[in-house]
Amino acid sequence: MITLITNIKELLQVRENAISKVSGAEMAVLPSLKNAYLILKDNIIEDFGLMENLPKIKADKVIDATGRIVLPSWCDSHTHIVYAGNREQEFVDRINGFTYEEIANRGGGILNSAKKLNETSEEELYEQSKLRLEEVIHLGTGAVEIKSGYGLTVEGELKMLRVIKKLAQNYPIAIKATFLGAHAFPLHYKENKAGYIDEIINTMLPEIAQHQLADYVDVFCETGYFSVEETEEIMAAGIRFGLKPKIHVNQFNSIGGIQAGVRFKALSVDHLEIMNPEDIEALKNSETMPVALPSCSYFLSIPYTPAREMIQAGLPLALATDFNPGSTPSGNMNFVVATACIKMKMTPEEAINAATLNGAYAMGLSETHGSITKGKKANLILTKSISSYYQIPYAFGSNLIESVFIEGKIIV
Repeated sequence: MITLITNIKELLQVRENAISKVSGAEMAVLPSLKNAYLILKDNIIEDFGLMENLPKIKADKVIDATGRIVLPSWCDSHTHIVYAGNREQEFVDRINGFTYEEIANRGGGILNSAKKLNETSEEELYEQSKLRLEEVIHLGTGAVEIKSGYGLTVEGELKMLRVIKKLAQNYPIAIKATFLGAHAFPLHYKENKAGYIDEIINTMLPEIAQHQLADYVDVFCETGYFSVEETEEIMAAGIRFGLKPKIHVNQFNSIGGIQAGVRFKALSVDHLEIMNPEDIEALKNSETMPVALPSCSYFLSIPYTPAREMIQAGLPLALATDFNPGSTPSGNMNFVVATACIKMKMTPEEAINAATLNGAYAMGLSETHGSITKGKKANLILTKSISSYYQIPYAFGSNLIESVFIEGKIIV
């Protein structure tokens, strides 16, 4: 099946030679072609170029993209899409003055979601979760990482990971699974934290490895959750079972988690709302991708990741949604890109790079996703007729997507 897209107003994120990520000043450079064509063969990008150089080709399908922009689909490297129910009441509680920490201390937050999840059947959990996955695909996401972490029991965590695996089997979108048993301490382990860590390491991880249910291991390294030492212990165990680390860190406090992540060669460190110079310095020349979650900052009214400081220090940066029931009940990457521009003062070029190429890196998908490169997956966004790609973050409340391609097929 050959699909030819012609008269593309601008083809974004064109990379003749595949690169894994962009950092520092390079983030402001978004290579593009104006008045371009794009050829898709089955599920991959076959060729692209200027219309004046369009070769003679017999296509099965021709799409005229006059006035429209084509870019790689969004790569969302941090979500919690698999969950049960919602936490609407906590949303109202925050309006009435309760903080995230106060709600958690009252049995809300992650423990609230864990209670609901363990009361929900695996079949019902799948049915709820697939609707969210379908929604984000329609919003232009072509690769997504999904975490466990709302089970906090052996069976609850395994149930979540089985649902993630089933979603990956039933949908064409690329899905990476992350084990986040260390999301919070369950109530019955409140006075025996070492006991829960032992359960994670000696019961959960062996089961997960045996059934190949996860790609990554994650820990919520934060005051009141998991200490740096506990985080290191769990990361080391995950590595022994073949899982590369990715960690939640610096959401409310800077306690040394970034340095631990770098030491353990974590693929990404995520949140980063609170950053000090030592944190930025630790990330320099590392393999670890910093990931910002601006819609979480928006929803919780907490600080935004200091993107300008980090980029000026030469760091790369990825953007993701943090789609979850408590702090970001939205998987809309278009809003994330817009919020990064509006609130974090990232340029549209930086934000698009962060949400495509760098997002792919933060999931280990650089070779297949994140750019318009020959041989990569044909996962694309075709916009409506717009004046320029600046309109994507500028018109933050509008749906500017006309079509979404996943594996070369139009999904929307």
